Amino acid sequence: MTESPGADGPLTRSPVRSPAGTRPTMVELRGVHKSYGSVEVLKGVDLTVARGEVVAVIGPSGGGKSTLLRCVNLLEPVTSGQVLLENEDLTGPGVDLNKVRRRIGMVFQQFNLFPHLSAVDNLTLAPRKLLQMPRDRARERATALLARVGLAGKADAYPRQLSGGQQQRVAIARALMMDPHVMLFDEVTSALDPELVSEVLDVMRDLARSGMTMLCVTHEMGFARELGDRLVFIDGGVIAEQGRPVDVLDQPRNDRTRQFLRKVLR
Repeated sequence: MTESPGADGPLTRSPVRSPAGTRPTMVELRGVHKSYGSVEVLKGVDLTVARGEVVAVIGPSGGGKSTLLRCVNLLEPVTSGQVLLENEDLTGPGVDLNKVRRRIGMVFQQFNLFPHLSAVDNLTLAPRKLLQMPRDRARERATALLARVGLAGKADAYPRQLSGGQQQRVAIARALMMDPHVMLFDEVTSALDPELVSEVLDVMRDLARSGMTMLCVTHEMGFARELGDRLVFIDGGVIAEQGRPVDVLDQPRNDRTRQFLRKVLR
């Protein structure tokens, strides 16, 4: 058993994660293509993510990593193929995407906080408007989540009063407010000064250890090695290689993977 803070603050006990192959599927991409005009960015991607699995996605700039992530919740509508969440086809007719997206939390490179709102108000806006959550309950939950990400004393601070790392942790807590079933992270440390990266990665470690399903586009190879159940290397719009992080990082089979890792690990 492992211990981690629950959504309302106190420590909760979580079982050690079982192998991904024994768990139900959370996210599945089937033959996903994405084009912008004549430019094909994703070229038939197949990917399955199990419930509670942490999948780290790496690859060169322009290879399709962020586009893949944005296709999961259809921020970028796919050109063809299917995206399924808990066996529900998000690309099928009649799907209420706004309702579905409540089960998917996403954190971007930029923090995207409302500058005129305090940290706690940034967190409570969506659940109050979309879920009709009472103000007192929303603030109680927001305060607990801010404590979980190490910002217990910053509930009433405005974004301009917070460091980049603190703003990114507020953004993570905001995504958690909707009680998502899966979290998507798009290079969430790339805009931070090096000394602030660790505080954000610590929050992601806590989420991974608590059993959250996570799909993380990242350049933090140490994080991928430590907590990833699987490492996916994307290049040229296709998955060129995937496997256990230790295997892909230490003994890559694909020539393109080897070339990429030689540059980023030296």
